[in-house]
Amino acid sequence: MNTFDVIIQNANVYDGTGTPSYVADIAIQDGRIAAISKKINASAEKIIDASNKAVCPGFIDVHSHADLTIHLSDHHKILEPLLRQGVTTFVGGNCGMGPAPIDDYHRQEAITYVESMMGESVQSSFHWSSVGSFLETLDKQGIILNCGFLVPHGMLRIAAKGLEYSQTCANDLKHMEKNLISGLDAGALGMSTGLMYFPGLNADTEELTALAKVVSKHQAVFSSHIRSYSNTLQQAIDEIINLSKSTDVRIQISHLFHVPHIHPIIDGAVRTVLRMASTINKYIPLSMPDDRNLMNILSQIDKNIKKGIPLGADAMPTSTGFTHVLAFFPPWSLNGTREEVTNRLKDPSERKKIYQSIQQGQSVWPHQDKDTWSMNCFKTMGFRSIHLMSVVSKKNKCFEGMSWHAIAKARGQEPFDTVCDFLIEENGRVLVFISPTFVGDEFIEQFSACTIRDPNVSIVTDTILLGFGKPSHLFYDCYPKLFSKYVNKEKQLSLEEAIRKSTSLPAQQLGIKNRGIIQK
Repeated sequence: MNTFDVIIQNANVYDGTGTPSYVADIAIQDGRIAAISKKINASAEKIIDASNKAVCPGFIDVHSHADLTIHLSDHHKILEPLLRQGVTTFVGGNCGMGPAPIDDYHRQEAITYVESMMGESVQSSFHWSSVGSFLETLDKQGIILNCGFLVPHGMLRIAAKGLEYSQTCANDLKHMEKNLISGLDAGALGMSTGLMYFPGLNADTEELTALAKVVSKHQAVFSSHIRSYSNTLQQAIDEIINLSKSTDVRIQISHLFHVPHIHPIIDGAVRTVLRMASTINKYIPLSMPDDRNLMNILSQIDKNIKKGIPLGADAMPTSTGFTHVLAFFPPWSLNGTREEVTNRLKDPSERKKIYQSIQQGQSVWPHQDKDTWSMNCFKTMGFRSIHLMSVVSKKNKCFEGMSWHAIAKARGQEPFDTVCDFLIEENGRVLVFISPTFVGDEFIEQFSACTIRDPNVSIVTDTILLGFGKPSHLFYDCYPKLFSKYVNKEKQLSLEEAIRKSTSLPAQQLGIKNRGIIQK
C-alpha cells in the first residue's frame, strides 16, 4: 500500500480551470500532488477530512508591490494578510517600480524613488544591485510566499540616467537593454512599466519598442501601468496593443479601470451628487450602469485575443487606488534628488509655480509635454478625494485616513500647502488613497464591475503592505470580497469562474508554470 505525506479526503475540488467542481481525494507527497482519485486507498502521515469543503489552487496575485517588503526579516508578519486570504504566489516589480536593479552611480536616486513608495528608509536594507542578486537574497533568506518578479522600467531608467526629466539617448537605451536582459536571464517573468509616473512617462514609442523586443525575444511578459486611465484611456490602450502587434510581445494591462473626465464647471456638483448617492446606497441599494468606455475596451481586448494577439488584463474589486503623493506633481518638479525636490517645495516662488502648473495643466496625449501629465489628480479629483494613507513621523500619524481637505482645515492651511509641508516634514515619504467618494465605496464600484466579470481579466490586490499606516481594505479582503460580494451575494460570477480568475488565468497571463491548476 502506498504511503503519502497528506491525503485530503472527500473534497469538493475546484481545479482552477473553470470547469464544474467534483468530489475526490487528493494525495500529496514532497509538496506536490501525487494522486487525484474518487477514492485513494492508502495511508498518510496526515489525513484531512474535507467533506463539504472546497479545495482549490492557491491564489496568484500578479499585481502586487509586496516585493518592497519581502526582503525584511519580519516580512512574514507584514505579508500575513495576503496568506490569510488565500494568496500563495505574488508577482512584484509592477508599475515600473521595485527594489532592483540599482546602479552604483545612480544609487541614491534609485533609493529616493523606492522610498517615496515605501514610506521609510531602505538605505541599509537594499544591499544588492542587480535583479539576480535581489532574487538570490530572497532564496538565501527564505520567504513566506512564492514570488515572481518583473524588471521595473522606472528602475532601468534611473540606473541609466538617474531621475532626469528627459527622453533616452542611444547610450541610455543600450544600458537599459543590458540590465533588462540580465534581469530576464536571472529569472524575471518580464518587464513592467509605470507610464503615468515620472520617470517612466518620458518613454516614447522608440524606447518602449526597443525594450518590448527584448522581452518578446525572451518569451516574457510586458506588464503595463498604461499612460492614462481617464480621458485618454482609449489612446493608452491602443498604444499598448499596437506595441504587441509590432513586437509580438505578450501584454498584461495592469489594474484596468476608468476615471471619467468631468468638466471643471460641473465637477463639484457631480461629486456632491455621487457622495449623496453613495451615502443613500448604504441603506437603500442603488444601481449604476456599466462604464461604456470600459465595456468597449474589454470588447477590443477580446477581439484582439481571438485574432491571436497575446493580451491579458487584471483588475481590483474596488473603487479605491493608492500611490505616493508626489505622483500628482508636475514631472518637471520631480527632476533630481530628494533634497532638490524638497528644496523646491520650501521655496515659496517654486511652490507657486508648481501649483500654477497643476491648475493650468491639461491632460493631453501623449502626456509628455510640460503640464500635460495624466496623473494631475489634485485638479481632476480634488483634495476631498485624496486621503492620507501613511506617514513616518509620529506627529502626523493622527491624520492618517483623513482627506487632504480635512487635514488642511485642521491645520488652518490651504490644502496644497498642507501637502507640500507634509512632504517636507516626512522627507518625501507620503502615501495616499484615491477615491471619488470614500474609501471602499461599493456604489461607485458598480461602474467598473464589468472588469471583474470579464473572462479575460484576472483578479489582483495591488497591495503595498508596510506594517504601518492605514492599509487599503484590499490588502486583507480582496479575495474574500470577490467571493462574498461577486459570487455569493450578487451572483455576478460562479464560484468556478471566480477561482479561475484568481488561479489558472493569472498563471497563464504571466507565464507562471506549474501553478494555478489542481492536477497530478
